[in-house]
Amino acid sequence: MKKFKIVVKTFAGLENVLAEEIKGIGGEYITVERRAVSFSGDMTTLYKANFLLRTALRVLMPIAHFRIDRKEALYDQARKVNWSDYLSIGKSFVIDSTIQSDLFLNSMFASLRLKDAIVDFFRETQGKRPSVDQENPDIRIHLHLSNDVCEISLDSSGESLHKRGYRVGQGEAPLNEVLAAGMLMLSGWNGKTDFYDPMCGSGTLLIEAAMIAGNIPAGIYRKSFGFEKWPDYDADLFSNLYNGDYEKAIEVKIIGGDISAQSCVMARENIRNAGLSKNIVVEKGDFLTSSPPFPAGYLVTNPPYGERLKPGSIPALYKSCGDVLKQRYPGFQAWILSSSEEGFKSIGLKPAKKIELFNGALACSFRCFELFEGSHKQKVILKKGGQQ
Repeated sequence: MKKFKIVVKTFAGLENVLAEEIKGIGGEYITVERRAVSFSGDMTTLYKANFLLRTALRVLMPIAHFRIDRKEALYDQARKVNWSDYLSIGKSFVIDSTIQSDLFLNSMFASLRLKDAIVDFFRETQGKRPSVDQENPDIRIHLHLSNDVCEISLDSSGESLHKRGYRVGQGEAPLNEVLAAGMLMLSGWNGKTDFYDPMCGSGTLLIEAAMIAGNIPAGIYRKSFGFEKWPDYDADLFSNLYNGDYEKAIEVKIIGGDISAQSCVMARENIRNAGLSKNIVVEKGDFLTSSPPFPAGYLVTNPPYGERLKPGSIPALYKSCGDVLKQRYPGFQAWILSSSEEGFKSIGLKPAKKIELFNGALACSFRCFELFEGSHKQKVILKKGGQQ
């Protein structure tokens, strides 16, 4: 099967995790880029990238690459592409642009020039033109222009891959599904240790944890992918991939809690929609007054911060969380995502690891706190073989 370049978009901070996932599906010549990973693969790999990768946002297939030194050169070069290989009169299309160039200060204008090139190609070769559909296009085309380097790609995903398809309800600030999966993978949790999210909101971390533990494909709940409307779509190939033997028994406890009864209801609805009600338990409760659901394990959570809390209440909440972790959670590895440096300082624990991530536009830190019986100094002595 023919090999070609594939580019997978992700969030800042998740590039290396994504690269490891791509290696696992057979990608070759893997290159980590800024918020993206490129590699070489065939159509099977492209289908797998959409269906299996947990930290992928979009999977792009470049079809043209060139340099431009003036605005009109975009039209001229794009007009040379044989667009009938990718699009037909009866199909609609839309163009998404990422522009970082002095040649085009307005990404919409760049999109319009590319649209004109495509439309003119069809008018001249077939006498008719395909239509543009901003809402529900058959074919998505991605234009990336960095300085004078232009790359035009087909978007094989359609809707962003973070839209897994299991969510039926969400709270005020839902955690992005791709970010949640990335957090779990960055933490080192592999589905073999009991898992707890005490501030679970609508249940995203819980569901992504269960999907990892059960080896459930990231795209199993989606109704469609962009490549299914491509002219060369191989339905048999994708059917075999979709119906592969992936899933395994979930043998760990996955438990969530939230102080909000409404959040618990939403989380249970999402969990039920994902078919995971037998594997995930959600109980209403206040983390500050509750006890650990099991003796030891992983605790990963996204507590309130930023716009969800009044500024003055953040230090008090985070200090209380730190006290609870120290007093009740020895034996746990706790990971917390937050944009509040003031909050982290108030926790009163030294992080073992810090990873910079983004939750939407918010710059956040994802920090690991290793919780031991006694002091950290005692733990170091024990690690070195000393007696306590």
